[in-house]
Amino acid sequence: MSSNEPTAAPDPRRWLVLALLAVAQFVVVLDASIMNIALPSIGTDLQVSQESLSWIINGYVLTFGGFLLLGGRLADLLGRRRVFVIGLVLFAAASLAGGLASSSSQLIAARAVQGLGGALLAPAALSILTTVFAPGAERNKALGVWGAVAGSGGAAGVLLGGVITEALGWEWVLFINVPIGIAAALLSYRLIRESRAEVAQRSFDLPGAATVTGGLTAAVYGIVEAEKVGWTSTRTLAVFAAAAVLLGAFVVIERRAIAPLVPFRIFRLRTVAGANLTMLLVGASMFALFYFLSLSMQQVLGYSALEAGLAQLPLAGTLVLAAGAIAPLVTRVGSKPVTLAGLVTFAVGLAWFSRMPADADFVADLLGPSVVVAVGLAATFVSLTVSAVEGIAEDESGLASGLINTSQQIGGALGLAVLTAVASGRTESVAGEVGPAVALNEGFQAALLVAAAIVVAAVVLTAVFARGSRPAAAVPAAQRELEPASS
Repeated sequence: MSSNEPTAAPDPRRWLVLALLAVAQFVVVLDASIMNIALPSIGTDLQVSQESLSWIINGYVLTFGGFLLLGGRLADLLGRRRVFVIGLVLFAAASLAGGLASSSSQLIAARAVQGLGGALLAPAALSILTTVFAPGAERNKALGVWGAVAGSGGAAGVLLGGVITEALGWEWVLFINVPIGIAAALLSYRLIRESRAEVAQRSFDLPGAATVTGGLTAAVYGIVEAEKVGWTSTRTLAVFAAAAVLLGAFVVIERRAIAPLVPFRIFRLRTVAGANLTMLLVGASMFALFYFLSLSMQQVLGYSALEAGLAQLPLAGTLVLAAGAIAPLVTRVGSKPVTLAGLVTFAVGLAWFSRMPADADFVADLLGPSVVVAVGLAATFVSLTVSAVEGIAEDESGLASGLINTSQQIGGALGLAVLTAVASGRTESVAGEVGPAVALNEGFQAALLVAAAIVVAAVVLTAVFARGSRPAAAVPAAQRELEPASS
């Protein structure tokens, strides 16, 4: 049972390790949103249609989300530092290829490989964090930093994307990852000790990884394409049928596998199951918010890329500050109350954004909802990150880390696909009655209102099904609940 016990002596370099891991995670989360602000420039330079622009985001998100579970499994079995470094190198190489792309297909392919690199390094990084810090207040503090990074990456991506796109061109949004990735990989060998799970059965469950990734990709593709070819067309129905078959096959494979990619017993921990379901819905709304907000500022309000990026500074800054203040609160009052408060606040901010007029004033219409959304996201991400790894044995930390990242990314991909369809449908329905900018704005408003409704559903889910706990005191009990299923 030694693999289930925290390290006796704390790693003296653990805070430096946290800083390195946080930087790597920040870049990964950043790249799911940093391209948003550059989309208009990319569309012009590479002649990408409005409908196809979302694939520059989804190409990354899908491979990231689809392979996260396998990435967590590889980290546990092959070595967490090794997989972390491999992910960093792959991420940097794909970023270089993306910056050099001369067509939309090349860029989307590079973004897909970039997502694969992120899928390797992100769960490995969170798994390293949970092995370096022992359960309790110190780990919760570290997870609070992690949650702040995960939440602020989306907002900061819009800010940095605007600055870089305006000053250097959209290509540098990708090029900047190269030196960061190489430096982080080199520092890993100086700061991080290698660790891996001690298990009898070393299986990576490639059939499970292939079916879940294929099924999720087919589902998102079907949603995106349905807007063009029709929801009841033969093509759309065939794609959805393929998604259902692949995801069904994934469930069958996991139930029969000797060493499954996702042992479903992990969901017996209600804190873990609830955190992942809630993160799925939060990811759907958050990705859509930054996507539509970026387009709205440039295509409706006429902001430059730099102005649109700077307009996100209050959101990004408030999120980081709020997360630092909220992390100790999770230790004191437990994750459930903080999650509920964060979700309600986030939903209010989204609803406020959905009322933004086509001639919006920054102070009157943007600043207020930006601050409200930031506080809501900070509380939600910090508490969900703590809940997601609460009571997890060390030899399954990679799995738990992969699950919560998967929930966020897959939720983001599916949410972006659905809400893009909502926005396009609303825009087309009013296009003949109002001007182009107003029609676009009405579409964005409709999508953000639906996003707020999704977060309200997350509030209900958390209130009814989630189990609150005080993490410092609740971890041993949670471990006792899981251990019989592990034996």
